[in-house]
Amino acid sequence: MRATVTGCIALALAGCTTTNTYNQYTAPEQAAEAGRGGDAAAPDSMRWLFGSGEGAAASIQAWRMLADYVEMQARQGADQSVLMGLPGAEGGLARTSCTAEDGSPKPQAAVFDVDETVLLNLGYEYWQAESGSGYDGGVWAEWERTGSAYTAPVPGAVTGLRRIRDAGVTVIFNTNRVTEYAAATIDALRANGLGEAVHGDTLFLKGDDAMGSAKDGRRAAIAARYCIVALAGDNLGDFADLLNERDRAPLDRRQLTARGQIASLWGNGWFVIPNPVYGASIQGSVDEIFPPEARWTPQATTPKEGE
Repeated sequence: MRATVTGCIALALAGCTTTNTYNQYTAPEQAAEAGRGGDAAAPDSMRWLFGSGEGAAASIQAWRMLADYVEMQARQGADQSVLMGLPGAEGGLARTSCTAEDGSPKPQAAVFDVDETVLLNLGYEYWQAESGSGYDGGVWAEWERTGSAYTAPVPGAVTGLRRIRDAGVTVIFNTNRVTEYAAATIDALRANGLGEAVHGDTLFLKGDDAMGSAKDGRRAAIAARYCIVALAGDNLGDFADLLNERDRAPLDRRQLTARGQIASLWGNGWFVIPNPVYGASIQGSVDEIFPPEARWTPQATTPKEGE
């Protein structure tokens, strides 16, 4: 079954659930409306991400840019890591030295989220779309433990990771999958051609420290041993926890992302893989997303056909 799913839908995209500091995963309202069986319309975001050529193209494009960047860093070398979220850093962001305490250079590494960054959880998202169910911790735990046969690689990820490893850069996964099912996560990565991972060395999971779903602590643990030249994920928390603070309004989060120092990092050490299906990226009411100065309405009623 695994080979069939992976081979037939390698260009499909899917979503899964990852708890972060901003919000817990909640299925889109459209998913509840669509929960009428397999012939019902899938939510628009799922159609785009899971079924469209545009979704696959955007993902492949991001992965190609990412691999190009990492290969360049491998050739040039680096004195400091890429800027990233670290515990206690001023402003939430800092760089770390690429020189170890003994004076030797740290090996270079690129750090990746797993779900919707390298791995597509197709079976889980099918279940949500078909049933209209929201997030259920028990179901997600069962999926994480047993669902690897119904997964596929993100378009572009297999080639991208191979290029990065061939350049001599270590691939490290930093995910909010849990420590209890580390073996299942390792199996899913291997089965989808994404390479090997070793828990505590090249795989870091929720539960590895006391910070829960926040990732800054795990980033610090990785940076203590490696020179991190690139970060990739589908959620801003994959780059810095400050971007996912619970009380940060959607537009504030957007403005912080798109201005100044952080804006300069996109495509320049930080790489986003598209995922419009769940998570902090789809938070916000109409009034929260559209500020007062942007609220246009027509002044005249459009005549109906035949009038």
